[in-house]
Amino acid sequence: MADDLGDEWWTQGDNLEVEEDTQPLTEEQSNKSTSKKRKGDKPIQEEDTQPLTEEQSNKSTSKKRKSEKKIQDGTKEKKKTVKKECFITEERSEEKGDKESNKNKKRRKKKKTITDVLTSSEPAPGSPADLMSLLKNHFSLTRSVIEQEDLTLKDSCFLSSNDLTHSLSSYLKEVCPKWAKIQKQHTQTQSVVLLIICGSALRTIDLIKQLIAFKGQAKVLKLFAKHIKVDDQIKSLSKGVTHIAVGTPGRIAALFEKEGLTVQGLRYLVLDWNYRDQKLRRMVDIPEVKEDLLKMMDRGLIQSCREGTFKIGLF
Repeated sequence: MADDLGDEWWTQGDNLEVEEDTQPLTEEQSNKSTSKKRKGDKPIQEEDTQPLTEEQSNKSTSKKRKSEKKIQDGTKEKKKTVKKECFITEERSEEKGDKESNKNKKRRKKKKTITDVLTSSEPAPGSPADLMSLLKNHFSLTRSVIEQEDLTLKDSCFLSSNDLTHSLSSYLKEVCPKWAKIQKQHTQTQSVVLLIICGSALRTIDLIKQLIAFKGQAKVLKLFAKHIKVDDQIKSLSKGVTHIAVGTPGRIAALFEKEGLTVQGLRYLVLDWNYRDQKLRRMVDIPEVKEDLLKMMDRGLIQSCREGTFKIGLF
């Protein structure tokens, strides 16, 4: 048989094997081979290129956000520390300012006012020594020693002082027991027999009301600056006889200066010394009234009192 077939059989056999080897793969075979290769490569690809799940992606994003937040928080904390330092310095400065203000308040509280002194102690009645010390303290800065001696007043220049038990009428009855006779003898214009000095216009009106029991038929004139002109008061003093005048030291000093009021017929000068206002201040405790009183006394009143023309009483 081999001989009959000859060499072609062997060649055909070889060709068949080659054809079997080189025969193109069908689609099923190619798919199987590729699937085998993919199965062999799967563990490597799954490890390297397997897509992330939602939980893993959320975890990774949350980690990134946390890291970003830490960075932002770090920067914010730095800024906060800087701001805190600024606030601390400001707070310290404010605390220092508060402490200083509190110290000043404490120092101010330590200063006692007239009301504090009077509430803690009973007021004492005025005396001639109080008036003399007031005159000396004021004129010692502007007068020589010899001139200051001319300002001294003897005890005989003073009437008895009010002991805080009298009303104005009772005090004047004690001081001026012969008032009815003295009142009739007075006939001069631009002068008064009794001159009462007080600290305000309202106090002037109150004192005039208190004079009803004492004055009798005497004419009383109010002399203060509120709503009344100086010229009008000069005219009223020059027209008729005035026995009693009640007023403030500022207006009376102006009348003495313009010669609308003289000291010729004056017999009694009464100072409303012990009266205290709502703030418990006396007439001499108010700076403006005190200055006006000293000016009035310097208008010849001290010299006339030394000569014995009139006497001073502290009510």
